[in-house]
Amino acid sequence: MTTAFNPTVEAVADLPQRDGFLRRYASNKAALIGAIILAVLIVLAIAAPLLTPYNPADQDLSSAFLGPSWAHWFGTDNLGRDILTRIMYGGRYTLLIGVVAVAISTVIGVPIGLISGYYGAATDMVIQRFTDVLLSFNAFLLALILVAVLGVGMESVTIAAGIGVVPLFIRVARAEALSIRETDYVSAAINFGTGALRILWRHVLPNALTPIIVYATLNIGTTILVAAGLGFLGLGVQPPTPEWGSMLGEARGYIFHAPLQMTFPGLAIFLAVLSFNLIGDGLRDALDPNLR
Repeated sequence: MTTAFNPTVEAVADLPQRDGFLRRYASNKAALIGAIILAVLIVLAIAAPLLTPYNPADQDLSSAFLGPSWAHWFGTDNLGRDILTRIMYGGRYTLLIGVVAVAISTVIGVPIGLISGYYGAATDMVIQRFTDVLLSFNAFLLALILVAVLGVGMESVTIAAGIGVVPLFIRVARAEALSIRETDYVSAAINFGTGALRILWRHVLPNALTPIIVYATLNIGTTILVAAGLGFLGLGVQPPTPEWGSMLGEARGYIFHAPLQMTFPGLAIFLAVLSFNLIGDGLRDALDPNLR
């Protein structure tokens, strides 16, 4: 009886030990570059008050549209605000939105997907048809609809961006549950009378965590792009809060007169998304036993 449950323990224990995981991750140069880029962005966001003498909201119209200089490394915007300062402070909002939005989508989508895949039959059919409806909209369009309902602001954008990718998490979790429910240790648990919810919690979820973690990391970049797109349209975080997408939206009217005002926030978004994609690929390679 004890042996029947050993595969579950072994499957969970098969997750890489810390040293082995770090060694495999460190051997992936692209993943290391992604981690370094993200670390720099986080440090700049957290330490912004110590690294810049300017306030991101302070306006000085006499200093508007200044080019890069020792006083203003990235120049100033249309209101004379230091662009580098606004990018550093803006990282607090943009990165936070990406992480929290993915946390929301994970908490909602993963349990629904696991239930759908494990129970199957009518439960699976109902959940998947609802998921198909949501997938008929892309993540940005779905978030746009939700913002129209919830209103603008950081909280609304975060919720909208998170719910926008929920269908994707449902599909990923369902695929893992479909595979795991056919394993011997789940069959043994069923034969011993273990309840479905306990099986989902003790056996299915732990063994589905690896692809879910990887997928969540990759989707932080997606939610950042969704939030930035809403900000660009004026439906995201509202000025004068220095969120990167909102900065792009403010600068679009000056794209020919002062292109640097759009260039630097755009580069910040690019680097953030790139870093999460590289980290996600590195996690996949380090965590997937088939790729070792």
